[in-house]
Amino acid sequence: MARQSEARIDPRGRRVKILATVGPASRSPEMLEKLLRAGADAFRLNMSHGSHDDHRETVAAIRALEKQYARPIAVLVDLQGPKLRVGTFKDGEAVIRHSGHFTLDRDETPGDDTRVCLPHPELFGILERGQRLLINDGKIKLVVKEADEERIFCSAEVGGVISDRKGVNVPDAEVPIPALTEKDRRDLAFGLDQGADWFALSFVQRPDDLAEARKLIAAHSGTNAGQGPSLCAKIEKPQAVTRLDEIIELADGIMVARGDLGVELEAHEVPPLQKRIVAASRNAGKPVIVATQMLESMIESPMPTRAEVSDVANAVYDGADAVMLSAESAAGDWPEESVAMMHRIAAQVERDEGYKERVRFLDTPPDATTSDALAHSCMTIADTVPISAITVFTASGSTARRVARERPATPMLVLTPSIRTARRVALLWGAHAVTTRDIGSFEEMIAKGKRMALRHGFGQAGSKQIVLAGVPFGTPGATNLLHVVTLAGDELERRRN
Repeated sequence: MARQSEARIDPRGRRVKILATVGPASRSPEMLEKLLRAGADAFRLNMSHGSHDDHRETVAAIRALEKQYARPIAVLVDLQGPKLRVGTFKDGEAVIRHSGHFTLDRDETPGDDTRVCLPHPELFGILERGQRLLINDGKIKLVVKEADEERIFCSAEVGGVISDRKGVNVPDAEVPIPALTEKDRRDLAFGLDQGADWFALSFVQRPDDLAEARKLIAAHSGTNAGQGPSLCAKIEKPQAVTRLDEIIELADGIMVARGDLGVELEAHEVPPLQKRIVAASRNAGKPVIVATQMLESMIESPMPTRAEVSDVANAVYDGADAVMLSAESAAGDWPEESVAMMHRIAAQVERDEGYKERVRFLDTPPDATTSDALAHSCMTIADTVPISAITVFTASGSTARRVARERPATPMLVLTPSIRTARRVALLWGAHAVTTRDIGSFEEMIAKGKRMALRHGFGQAGSKQIVLAGVPFGTPGATNLLHVVTLAGDELERRRN
């Protein structure tokens, strides 16, 4: 990517990344630029809303900003996943009496106060007595009394108004439907054509749910599968939590989708579960995003609540790679202010004297590989002697992920010849990615590492820098070289000239 001297955004001064959702309030090129300058590192396209034409224009605007500011920007396409919904009612809505009875059946006749169609045959026959059905984001709670292939007879633990096509959550059973619908396949193909860097897969219940998306992505990427987009598994179903480690192993990243988790679980269960998911993802060296309702009140207000500020701060203290804005940036009245507020919260937390100890509360012992041992050594060296930057040369991004897993106190400069890799690591904790021509020798690596550190503000004359790479150069996963160098004054003069 060519360097643009007239427009540049310097390193953010924080390690955690900000993922901003794009929607009607932020889709214009002017607003996207404001969000980028306010602190957004990556943008989420929510395929539950908007047309392909809308999203195509958004991607074009993001890529134009990327070129203007010479800053790799990640685009994450969030696939909708299957949506379970009730059918329709005679009058558009009905009232389920509290403690009364209500039936879900396969009769397509419009419903009333006693019954409604559930147009999902896969749910009949799998539900058992005592299991729950949550309708309209949990506002109505039904408990199964009897279930067979034709009807599900329930008692209303919590009643209320129910209207046409309200959503249904099934927290107590594994639903036998794939994570990808026909719409998702079309949206995934669209995202691949647009060069999306990440895909978020909804409704993940089991490790196998990742297989079809992987297959479609690999078929599109061909022989360059390592340069293809990354796959993020959204943890929003209790069934996914029971097989969390297996899902993390097969995914490239994890999203803590607290919205649906908060519907299918009791509210008080979500905070410790969030910490567990973040810790497990970090331990595996996979980027983890904390999402949903982080600054919810800023949809309408220019200031968040103190509880929301604490919520964002806790995610940063836990060491999440990224925090996400949803409706706050997509449809709210204060999109720019929401991003700026999240940036200020994160930056303040990372200035806290206790942050380093808090973010390293998790013991992440290196695997028995040379690459992991060297990544761990970067943190140890930086804790022992003053280091201005850990400069990582990487083709695939794997070395940068290993270093980020350790949560070093020193900034990480990621140098890669691949714009796709540079974009993908835009969601990685502490990584500032720069695209540059590949290197061919040790001497060239050291000279380029020094030059890029000076150019991008990661050191000054006399400061020390760790350089991490693999020999032979350009071989993915071959990290086997660590070198500590000192930036000299003559190099700074050459940089200025």
